[in-house]
Amino acid sequence: MAEFDNNKDNDQEQKYEKFCFLCRRPESQAGKMIDLPNNIHICADCMQKSFDTMNTQMSNGNYSDLFNMPNVSMIDLSSLQNPGNQAKKIKKKSETPKPVINLKDIPAPHKIKATLDEYVIGQEYAKKVMSVGVYNHYKRVATDTMDDIEIEKSNMLMIGPTGCGKTYLVKMLAKLLEVPLAIADATSLTEAGYIGDDIESVVSKLLAAADNDVEKAEHGIIFIDEIDKIAKKKNTNQRDVSGEAVQQGLLKLLEGSEVEVPVGATSKNAMVPMVTVNTRNILFICGGAFPDLENIIKERLNKQASIGFYADLKDKYDNDPHVLEKVTVDDLRAFGMIPEFIGRLPIIFTLNGLTEDMLVKILKEPKNAILKQYQKLLALDEVKLEFEDGALHAIARKALERHTGARALRAILEEYMLDIMYEIPKDDNIGEVVITEGYIQGNGGPKILMRGQETPLIEG
Repeated sequence: MAEFDNNKDNDQEQKYEKFCFLCRRPESQAGKMIDLPNNIHICADCMQKSFDTMNTQMSNGNYSDLFNMPNVSMIDLSSLQNPGNQAKKIKKKSETPKPVINLKDIPAPHKIKATLDEYVIGQEYAKKVMSVGVYNHYKRVATDTMDDIEIEKSNMLMIGPTGCGKTYLVKMLAKLLEVPLAIADATSLTEAGYIGDDIESVVSKLLAAADNDVEKAEHGIIFIDEIDKIAKKKNTNQRDVSGEAVQQGLLKLLEGSEVEVPVGATSKNAMVPMVTVNTRNILFICGGAFPDLENIIKERLNKQASIGFYADLKDKYDNDPHVLEKVTVDDLRAFGMIPEFIGRLPIIFTLNGLTEDMLVKILKEPKNAILKQYQKLLALDEVKLEFEDGALHAIARKALERHTGARALRAILEEYMLDIMYEIPKDDNIGEVVITEGYIQGNGGPKILMRGQETPLIEG
């Protein structure tokens, strides 16, 4: 009977695992634990960092900082001498865990694009390219160990003007696929040892977005914006720590490597535990405006067009609005991107600049359109909000003048809605507000209708 009870206890024990008292990581993540009395366990990383801190402080004669170590104030030294209640343990994961991504759960490209269509206006080609690229990437992840044929990563490079929807597209993709997303700005990245963010910090952000779940982070998406800002500097004798050096540093991440990153912190610290994240299955998407790239493409195309007996006009492409679509790897090299970096971004595509009609559609058609958001806000005050078609076009024209794309729409609407949203809660009799073209153009006001009234009280 006693033997049966022992076997039962052992079976029960195998269902659980130890966790580190300081960093709270389970043994499956932190590795073998160091056992202390009363079922207190410390991982090797935290023990080593504790010794390092103690040695540093004691050599300086400063003992006060020893109590700033994580969770040290929670340790009851008496518990190390007198065994008490058993410490709780984190339940172990199953020996055969479910795969993070199931092949059957990956939506087909047409379904991905259909969902993007609900939120993103225009950019049909970009949505199609991204849908296929993401579908193939996660098929690769799901079937990684099926045979000897290794499918290369589908990292992407998006080229398009400011405010055309690059970041928004990536956000919608991550939301649809329910994977963690980290958005980083390439302008803040520098070579290790210089002021700025280390290149590995982009992986730290992804780990944080995955709630420090390494397995989840290893199947996430990293979007690096303003990638054109790390182009190789020309005609300089100084070390290019934020340009070519950053491109070189990103190579190993893009291709796939194991990176040590801190848990719960953006920078490496002696007292912060580290975990290893493999970037092999992380999808990297880079985006940038590449402002001078059009001139490089035009110069190449005009040079080609002016050669031969049946040569075209030399300035044939000068006014071509779709010239960015003709970009080649050589054009990107001429811009300042190194060949090794471009080679690790095999899917290159462009996004179009937004027109007045596209901006009007963005205002009213997407599932979470800006107009619908304002209409919902006023509906909570039991007030109906309408926009004249001329007013929408006037807002779109103002947005085009600011040269920041769709980003300007919210700012412009906020300017014109401020007084309305301030005044409406004062008067319970207001039933409807109509934004007119004259109000947007500055030569009138909105139409205000009281409850039960058919003719406006104020008309712009």
